[in-house]
Amino acid sequence: MTIGSGNRPVRVAVIGVGILGASAGWHLCRHGARVVFVDAGRPGEGVTDWSFSWVNAGNKTVRRSYFDLNVAGMAAHRELAGIIGADSWWHPGGHLRWADDPVTHAKNLETAELLLDWGYRVEVCTGAEVRRRLEPALAMPDETPVLFYPDEAWVHGRRLVGRLVDRAVASGAELRSGTAVRDIGTGGDGSVRTVALSDGSRLDVDVVVNAAGPAASQVAGLVARDLPMLREPGVVTRLACAQVPVHRAMHAPHIEIRPDGEGSVVLHSREIDALIDTGEEPARLARLLHDSARHAVPVLGDARVARTRVSHRPIPADGFPSVGAVPSVPGYFEAVSHSGITLGPVLGRLLAAEILSGKRDELLADFRPERFPV
Repeated sequence: MTIGSGNRPVRVAVIGVGILGASAGWHLCRHGARVVFVDAGRPGEGVTDWSFSWVNAGNKTVRRSYFDLNVAGMAAHRELAGIIGADSWWHPGGHLRWADDPVTHAKNLETAELLLDWGYRVEVCTGAEVRRRLEPALAMPDETPVLFYPDEAWVHGRRLVGRLVDRAVASGAELRSGTAVRDIGTGGDGSVRTVALSDGSRLDVDVVVNAAGPAASQVAGLVARDLPMLREPGVVTRLACAQVPVHRAMHAPHIEIRPDGEGSVVLHSREIDALIDTGEEPARLARLLHDSARHAVPVLGDARVARTRVSHRPIPADGFPSVGAVPSVPGYFEAVSHSGITLGPVLGRLLAAEILSGKRDELLADFRPERFPV
């Protein structure tokens, strides 16, 4: 399929300006496309800002191709930091994981052994070593076995999105914040032609990128496509503290903790997520997260809950990304995935190449949209 006509730049509407949309749009701009970012809210302030934002492949072993894609995502982050600068958004330094029961610890070790076989770096430390070398504020017995993944990182997603969008706009992209997509019009051949917005305006386009996160299914419906999504809400709490006592992302028993820049720490727990549908109020969920965190990092007991949000993760029905063209609707592309923080830079690059050149990268072979029937 040829997109656009003559020497005119390809016109692309990127719907949703989280990490996936921002990355795709920035890469498209770098290669001469005319990009309009469209977001019902503000760039980077949706799920991107309310995720654990942990850059890793160590938790992605369910399928080798998915692991490989996430390893490529980690490499793309390092490359991106070299291109746009790493300050304020990119935080390498590794990741820690430990358990307080032998069954979970044995499962963690089994995963670590698999990762080592796949060439992924893992170190086994003791609690005493971790406190001495890495995280002095942690509370754990000296003999506790701890897994350290030195190549992992965390990202300040909202700042990264802001950096990418600002650079794209400086290169000629347009940003439409606070306006939703109402319709996607197609021509007689079924290909994408227009995007109608809630502010009454209309965009003439050659390509639509559906990067709408939790709203991706609704956007897909505008081109008569059924994109099945899982319902998986998650709660994230930010603590305000005078001094951030941790230096890297970690999975402690029953709680995930990471820094969030100056004066802030992020908390998440799958165990607490399971309480969302029981009717627990977000404030109560935040207190439970705070209680778990202070067991791992006692000084966090002095912090206060600043903000809490329940968000819906954008996960296609089989749990894997949906990225690339939908052949039945020429000009319509999807960029829908959980693990968007890890995968954003690599998926943005691969999707831009596919849009502009038609090149279908083998990294995406298992994650193409056509696996879901139209």
